[in-house]
Amino acid sequence: MSNFNHPAFDSYQLLDSGNSEKLERFGDYVLRRPDPQALWRPTLESKVWEAADYKFVRESDRGGSWVTADNAPKSWDIKVNGASLRISPTPFKHVGLFPEQASNWEWVSDQRHKMRDISKPKLLNMFAYTGAASVLAAQDGWQVTHVDAARPSLDWAAQNAAQSGLSEKSVRWMFDDCLKFAQREVRRGNKYHGILIDPPHYGRGPKGEKWQFEEHIAPLLDACRQLLASTKNSFVVISTYAIGYSPLAFENMLRDFGDGQVESGELWLPQKDSDRRLPCGFCARYSR
Repeated sequence: MSNFNHPAFDSYQLLDSGNSEKLERFGDYVLRRPDPQALWRPTLESKVWEAADYKFVRESDRGGSWVTADNAPKSWDIKVNGASLRISPTPFKHVGLFPEQASNWEWVSDQRHKMRDISKPKLLNMFAYTGAASVLAAQDGWQVTHVDAARPSLDWAAQNAAQSGLSEKSVRWMFDDCLKFAQREVRRGNKYHGILIDPPHYGRGPKGEKWQFEEHIAPLLDACRQLLASTKNSFVVISTYAIGYSPLAFENMLRDFGDGQVESGELWLPQKDSDRRLPCGFCARYSR
């Protein structure tokens, strides 16, 4: 398994972690929220944690609310590699950005440079959330198709693209069930030079379609095998935070794509002034 690099960006830091929580800085604001992987003891004093601008309080299995400091905004923007991305704490403890994905953002950019002979390679981003990967890829010269089944996330992604200076035609926005979309693209004969998949363990499509990871990941990857262009350096990246799976399971699934390079491992966040790393899910990459 690979030890994936995590490139730093100035607008984010993991300040501390422990007691099943993490303390993070997004731009000018510090957030305190749960993280089930942080089973160790925190490093910083409790007063540092108590001074956070935002603290998530879980109220049920379905979510909770944020306790905020005076004058703390409902949302704000941060810069990530030239993109302007909106941060907004939600009732589900998420904020609109998964900073551990910086490892994949950098890797996709490296793949783009290996395809310099293709003027506008096509990238399919499924379960694409608020579009950080889509925006960064479009800025890097990809022709992006962004698919998500949640309208608020899709609108958020489009806002990120607009405020990052991208034209309306830079990204093809699709409000759709990812599995159904991929299967339709196969029937249409479309091909992509890169495919990103970041599925949840469970979800619903726009028309109530059920997504269950263990039930639907195989047919989705079957479709992706048919969608992936035969071009050298074309690739698939799959990542998830679904607990209970091994990176080797992801690696084995991608080996079904045929000859090529496959690597798998954990995504993680480096903690400031520490050798501690916070695990943030699994990832596997295939490239021709």
